[in-house]
Amino acid sequence: MYFQLSSSPFIHQSHGHVTTLMRSVLLALLPGIAAHIWFFGWGIVINILLASVTALACEAFVLWMRHRPIAPTLQDNSALVTAWLLAIAVPPFLPWWMVVLAVSFGMIFAKHLYGGLGYNPFNPAMVGYVVLLISFPLEMTHFPALSELGKVYPSFMDSINLIFLGHHTAGLTLDAVSGATALDTMKTGLNQYHTVAEIRHQPLFGSWGGKGWEIINLAFLLGGVWLAVTKVCDWRIPVSMISTLFIIAVIFSLVDSDRYPSAMFHIMSGATIFGAFFIATDPVTAATSAKGRWVYGAGIGILTYVIRTWGGYPDGIAFSVLLMNMVAPTIDYLTRPAVFGSGKQE
Repeated sequence: MYFQLSSSPFIHQSHGHVTTLMRSVLLALLPGIAAHIWFFGWGIVINILLASVTALACEAFVLWMRHRPIAPTLQDNSALVTAWLLAIAVPPFLPWWMVVLAVSFGMIFAKHLYGGLGYNPFNPAMVGYVVLLISFPLEMTHFPALSELGKVYPSFMDSINLIFLGHHTAGLTLDAVSGATALDTMKTGLNQYHTVAEIRHQPLFGSWGGKGWEIINLAFLLGGVWLAVTKVCDWRIPVSMISTLFIIAVIFSLVDSDRYPSAMFHIMSGATIFGAFFIATDPVTAATSAKGRWVYGAGIGILTYVIRTWGGYPDGIAFSVLLMNMVAPTIDYLTRPAVFGSGKQE
């Protein structure tokens, strides 16, 4: 009798194949992408297309260099998931070569340098994102501003010109259509000794977070809940991450509401929901045991709050995920269930 051995990631039988799993993730991203287009224009679509072509090209090149079959790997959609996640995370009007640089680094160094899908210890999309965040911090903190805030709403051709030429047809530059995010504005204002209430009076802010971003986060939440309900991702990680971040933010806000924003501001601003459901739940780099996923998600929530509040970056999701990627094997080791038949089962 012969047995066929396969490597991770191992997925729920109902999904059948990695291709189906990755396709489900891509579909779940569509509501958030649609909301992003509605509020901020076509830049995200151009970045997704650019990142997708780059990811597929890099994967094909590395597979060719390694003398591995190219077509089956390209068809599993894992490269597209990395490309889409990174394209969504970066500012929509980022110069094209930065997107290419980030995707190439993530695919080659963070994924294939370790052996490809199933072997990489770090999330490739977040590795590429952090490379840009460390190298080009100013460009990475300027996202599109709503047209109602006095900014220009770029058309599709304007978006192409902004991304590839640095200006659109009217001759306006990127600064004319972008600005700091709600998280960055909050952090800068607090460092200048303004109170939370004073900062939130700016037109950039909505009821909970940044204008427009509240709806975008709810759209990503819709896709994320669908992934959890259909068991594409484990619900423990996003629930643990979001609830931990929420509880810590509530405690500090109750202690001093002038210095610490509300819990809902943290949840509905930045990449909290997007990161919880689409980044932290990566089946390759996250913890795999049931108890370990609670610990893993809580660790990301704690680190995110620490970085946002006392660190040098306004968000912190990417760094939190990568730091917890490092300890995920240890978490799994310490929280592994008992061997069947040896005692109490998990």
